[in-house]
Amino acid sequence: MKNKAGSTIKAGLAAAILLGLASGHAAAQEAPKLKVMGMPLATGNIQKNREQPFFEKLKETTGIEADYKVLDQTGIKEFEQLRIGRSGLFDIIGLRLGQVSRDEPTILGLDLVGLNTNYDTAKKVVTAFQGTVAERLDKQFNMKLLGVWPFGPQLIFCKPAISGLADLKGKKVRILDGVMAKVMEKVGATPVTLAFGEVSQGLALGTIDCAVTGPSSANSAGWPESATHVYPLALQVAVQGYAITNGAWAKLTPDQQKKLQGAIEKLTDDIWAYSKELWDDGMRCNAGADPCTTGKKYKLKTVEVKPEDIEFVKSAVKEISFPAWAEACDKVNPTCSASWKAKVGPIVGMN
Repeated sequence: MKNKAGSTIKAGLAAAILLGLASGHAAAQEAPKLKVMGMPLATGNIQKNREQPFFEKLKETTGIEADYKVLDQTGIKEFEQLRIGRSGLFDIIGLRLGQVSRDEPTILGLDLVGLNTNYDTAKKVVTAFQGTVAERLDKQFNMKLLGVWPFGPQLIFCKPAISGLADLKGKKVRILDGVMAKVMEKVGATPVTLAFGEVSQGLALGTIDCAVTGPSSANSAGWPESATHVYPLALQVAVQGYAITNGAWAKLTPDQQKKLQGAIEKLTDDIWAYSKELWDDGMRCNAGADPCTTGKKYKLKTVEVKPEDIEFVKSAVKEISFPAWAEACDKVNPTCSASWKAKVGPIVGMN
């Protein structure tokens, strides 16, 4: 009886141990809940119709749960995002790459003014230089770059009437990054740094005269309520990105990492295509033309682009953008401009 009881106890202990090991193994395989900071609400349809649904359904598609918040809900400024990533306050961040480039200038090599004036060129440049940016984010901010996508060609929206770049002289223009500031200074404008969500009010109050963004984003943020003219001269494509902290990445199993990376790649591929649709529709909506399916109709005047301004932007890469960026970037990353010339130079004839 004693032996039988002892055997029963031993069997029970063994079962409990096995159950404990099994539950421990299951817990080890369970993905952590990732804290996600997304794009600002004012960025519009890409945030609303692609980014937010993606992260809200992430558990269904990958088994990884996401606690998603738009940038507006966090109290964090756009330019602080890399520092927040390094601190680990959020696990995945929808990076406003132009805005955070002051902390890591290498990023701007993806989208110098005059470099990406259309989607096809932008795709080639991003493919060529994304790895270099990823290395810097890993080294300097302990983050892994998961994907990059564009809002699309960035245009100039103004409250006062303009007929070309020459009319920007003496005007205050909200810019996207430090290199664009140099370009605006070249035409006699005063570059102004202003959060995207504050631009519409800035135009209305006259604290700025003009601002740069894409047509769909301008529509979503209500810029045409204050602006009267748009000058459709493509300056760059406003690349954005998603990055995860190395700490959060390390907590995922190899299978979870593979699923998350694959899902983000599908999302960014989708946004590349969706961005083109939104750009075309945004131009029609802003001008009050049909069909307008993704925004609100306005009566913005579209100014015909002058040939000399197109040539100015084309030449800006060699004469303004690259030299200004290379000087700043090489100070913090000695191989910055050399890497760009080797990888991006052949695409744009700057070997």
